[in-house]
Amino acid sequence: MIEIGAQVELSHPAERVWRALTDRELLGRWFADVELVEGVPDRMLLRTAGLPGFQADVEVEVTERREPDLLVLACDEAGRLSEVTCDVTATTQGCRLEVREVTTHGGWSVEQQKPREQQLRQALTVRLPAILDWFAFQQVDLRRADGGMTAELPLVGVRGRAGRNPRRRRTLVAVVAGAVLVAGTAAWVTLPPDPKPVAAPAPSATASATLTPGRTAAAPAATPSTRPSRTTASATSRPSRTPSAKPSRTSTSVAPPPPPPTPMSARYETDSSRLFGYTGEIVVGNPGAASVADWAVVVTLAEGTTVDDVDGANWRQDGRTITFTGTAVAAGGSRTISFDVRDSRPKAREPESCTIGGQPCTGL
Repeated sequence: MIEIGAQVELSHPAERVWRALTDRELLGRWFADVELVEGVPDRMLLRTAGLPGFQADVEVEVTERREPDLLVLACDEAGRLSEVTCDVTATTQGCRLEVREVTTHGGWSVEQQKPREQQLRQALTVRLPAILDWFAFQQVDLRRADGGMTAELPLVGVRGRAGRNPRRRRTLVAVVAGAVLVAGTAAWVTLPPDPKPVAAPAPSATASATLTPGRTAAAPAATPSTRPSRTTASATSRPSRTPSAKPSRTSTSVAPPPPPPTPMSARYETDSSRLFGYTGEIVVGNPGAASVADWAVVVTLAEGTTVDDVDGANWRQDGRTITFTGTAVAAGGSRTISFDVRDSRPKAREPESCTIGGQPCTGL
């Protein structure tokens, strides 16, 4: 006997979880497509062939049902028989769902058992909460028909480094920069103008008398050659303003400007799609010959979608616009960014646009 299982805490009432377990359409959205067996009640066929850990479709028969607490299924997967038990227990926050599958005839190989259990865990912890959230939104928003979500629904919060308000930071930086600019301008206006350079006056008899009060000033020397001329002193102390003192523009060689850097490239791809969301992947490439440190990828999401988690880059969100940045990309190197997107509609919608340096990403 081989047993696999998974358990998840859900913030939804047991009745809503029971609906997701037993409704054919809802079950097909979070686990596998369902096909009813005509004329046989409580019999169905799960289209699991191709899913991780499954080698064929599974024939299912309900053997015990106690709404909304217990559901027991007898399963047949190409001759391998097993029993699946779904226990729903009410909690203060919602309910707890535990799913166990035990083989009753035959078994799975080690290579098959691990991916089968991982598939079950992913369905319970990712896709089932998404369908339950959507079902809850349907019940809250009474004006919803077949169109998009209305403005009355609560917004999904964004986790990560984008938690602070970027607009508030930009406003604060602008105010501080404005204050510094005004203060600098006022100081420049109130400074006295720079005086023109003048030569120091030659010492005179009057100055000598002033320095030695009570004495008769000595007569200046009679020989003019021992006293420098005012004209000569002034001319030597002032810098020459003749054009000949300026460097020749024609004689100085100007180096040509460096060639513009090779633009960065980016390729978008939807890595995995699921109910109410998908995982997007962007590969940023540097085809140039030098490392590039300043790069940014800007993605515009579809209306009603939000980023849930990002790996491989820093990011910030402004409305539907997500900006990804990161460390330098080496010449000829690349960087991969992956991000999860939650969509308010069951059929996930890809981003409306993706650009890097103003150039569109390929693949979108």
